[in-house]
Amino acid sequence: MDKNRIHWGIIGCGDVTEKKSGPAFYTLPHTKLTAVMRRDAAKAADYAKRHNVSNWYDNAVDLINDPEVEAIYIATPPDSHAELTIMALEKGKPVYVEKPMALTYLQCKEMIEASEKFQIPLYVAYYRREQPYFLKVKELLDNGIIGDPKHVSLRLVREPLPCDTSAIKPWRLDFSKSGGGYFADMGSHQLDMLMFLFGTIESQQSFVTNKGHLYETEDYVSSIFQFKSGVSAQALWYFTAPKGVYDDYVEIVGTKGTLRFSIFDMTPIVVKTANEVRYDVGKPAIVEAPMISRVSTELLEGSYQTQGLRDAAEVTRLIEEILSPYYA
Repeated sequence: MDKNRIHWGIIGCGDVTEKKSGPAFYTLPHTKLTAVMRRDAAKAADYAKRHNVSNWYDNAVDLINDPEVEAIYIATPPDSHAELTIMALEKGKPVYVEKPMALTYLQCKEMIEASEKFQIPLYVAYYRREQPYFLKVKELLDNGIIGDPKHVSLRLVREPLPCDTSAIKPWRLDFSKSGGGYFADMGSHQLDMLMFLFGTIESQQSFVTNKGHLYETEDYVSSIFQFKSGVSAQALWYFTAPKGVYDDYVEIVGTKGTLRFSIFDMTPIVVKTANEVRYDVGKPAIVEAPMISRVSTELLEGSYQTQGLRDAAEVTRLIEEILSPYYA
């Protein structure tokens, strides 16, 4: 094996791996994409051909057992995360699994226990933690540019997607596969970012419903959060808003001013104190590349960090707590 590169295998080479993550495994200097897997053999073979990958499989077990694969990226829906992760850890192979970490908090704990038992690293793809845009937000807050943060307002509001009205819904709207609707899928990134910036959420009060009646999962979540640090937050997620209505922002109010940024659009960061200052950082060409780079470096150096893993499990616990009254 190449001592200077981690040889990766991908389980679930679907749309998310085409541009957001997959190319990072064969373009970064210390990674190599050795094998891919998809249940549809023809699609697996096609992906391997287009991305110049030598091995492909239509069975996850076969990829996990491939002796050339040193670490595994799991990009399947959340309902299979726990099973596949534990299977790979048992074989001694580090795992980088997509978010949300698992379908339930119990599954997250089982994944962490397996990582600890076999002493094999486990990472979750909350990749915004490594993107320069959000590191700049954290740097500005840590440097006290708006003083002490006191309150956060978060909004993600959009009109329905075309697939929301189709007869066959995407898996993200299937509770049995995703653990919720778009809130569980997209809101998980936002909750993780709030925890990255402000620490543990101590308590929450939420109202969850379905206003658009286009699908069975939730389309509206309104929450109030209290952090152990003393920061409070008010958040709204609404996915069946009227046509043309759109918001994606986080605004932080501090003792000296405000800081505003967005989670998905990554519009310029705006700081307002005595003056207004804008920071135009932008997105990486391959959005998961900074996280995949960090993970691969840690695996090569043996410098595994676990805080992100604990936070990822806490995000799933929080989502489960927020949504449980609705699905009960």
